Amino acid sequence: MKITIIGTGYVGLVTGACLAELGNDVFCLDVDQSKVDILNNGGIPIHEPGLEDVVARNRASGRLQFSTDVAASVAHGDIQFIAVGTPPDEDGSADLQYVLAAARNIGRHMNGFKVVVDKSTVPVGTADRVKAAIAGELASRGLDDGQFSVVSNPEFLKEGAAVEDFMRPDRIVIGHDQTAQGQRAYTLMKKLYAPFNRNHERTFWMDVRSAEFTKYAANAMLATRISFMNELANLADKVGADIEAVRHGIGSDPRIGHSFLYAGCGYGGSCFPKDVQALERTARDYDQDLLILRAVEQVNDRQKHVLGRKVVKRFGEDLAGRHFAVWGLAFKPNTDDMREASARVLVGELLRRGASVAVYDPVAMKEAARVLALDLADQPGLFEKIRFAASPMDALQGADALTIVTEWKAFRSPDFETVKAALKAPVIFDGRNLFEPQLMADSGIEYYGIGRSLLAQG
Repeated sequence: MKITIIGTGYVGLVTGACLAELGNDVFCLDVDQSKVDILNNGGIPIHEPGLEDVVARNRASGRLQFSTDVAASVAHGDIQFIAVGTPPDEDGSADLQYVLAAARNIGRHMNGFKVVVDKSTVPVGTADRVKAAIAGELASRGLDDGQFSVVSNPEFLKEGAAVEDFMRPDRIVIGHDQTAQGQRAYTLMKKLYAPFNRNHERTFWMDVRSAEFTKYAANAMLATRISFMNELANLADKVGADIEAVRHGIGSDPRIGHSFLYAGCGYGGSCFPKDVQALERTARDYDQDLLILRAVEQVNDRQKHVLGRKVVKRFGEDLAGRHFAVWGLAFKPNTDDMREASARVLVGELLRRGASVAVYDPVAMKEAARVLALDLADQPGLFEKIRFAASPMDALQGADALTIVTEWKAFRSPDFETVKAALKAPVIFDGRNLFEPQLMADSGIEYYGIGRSLLAQG
């Protein structure tokens, strides 16, 4: 099938590469010439395990191409995926300017029937706006507006496992209407996703608005579980309970399960923060107040300061002259994504209290340098107090303590004797509960986890 992907960001690039891997002829459009040049020269602009090989293989085969030519992109695909960014606006709502611009471009250039797929994460009702934008362009050209259908097909990709998630999805959600055009779209989308349904049916067909809502509901539920466990972990620190034991105890209940019950120093990334905000904004538009989601957001904002609070409690409010090591900068492992990353909050707080830091991340160093420079632009001189270390052990040299923010596998089993020798004092603040408190105590390490700290100190 001939497919067009509009946008070569995280969702668009993964979607386009994986659909090409299945034998489709995929045209990826982006307005950023520099990004297209990178892709055409064999690089990829994001870090995602396995993606570079898929892109290279299908680009070499001719099944995957990249261009800035809008007219050619519209002419190419019978199915047009809109996979552009929807950043949060100042009021928390999703900014749809790029989605609607893509829709208008389709309307300006299309000839013949098109299925227009909203792949971007968009609020309920966006398909209607996309439809109106395309219809408006067709009307200005004096053409019939019955030659297209707008479908909602939200993505459920986890950064760090996106290729695997796309190729082996747990569900495919598609919303379409019951018009003649909608039925035509149903036939094409069913054909496109047929390879995923050979063993068993993974596609959930529904109306468009329900599909749009499903994406936000899923992310809101996952964010809620994280904030719920973080609140319990903070209480566990007070009462002397072990949040890991609690997690196992409640996760064994099949009604609850173990997923997304890990306590830590807050969630980040491109999805959970903005999607929770966008769903709250949608609710306000309909005179609803989502009290639980408002609390989820507030808990997460507060949780990003939990490591800083533990450091201050241990070393005092004034950290002048102190030096800290930070392991992990990306918002989660297997990505270089620094959007809403908890490390940004911790590093900023340590620096503003007078400390210096040495930071290390396996893949996010370049992106971290860029965003931290922006974060600290209002306070000249602070950025210079960051040393970007060459390795985890290099970051530890002469530090008063180690703080762990991202749960990279490479951090899970360090040589603790070497860690102790590198630090001024054997103190670890573990924002992801990578280590067992008893092991830390036996190793002579002063350990502060999330919901576990009292155990390590007897």
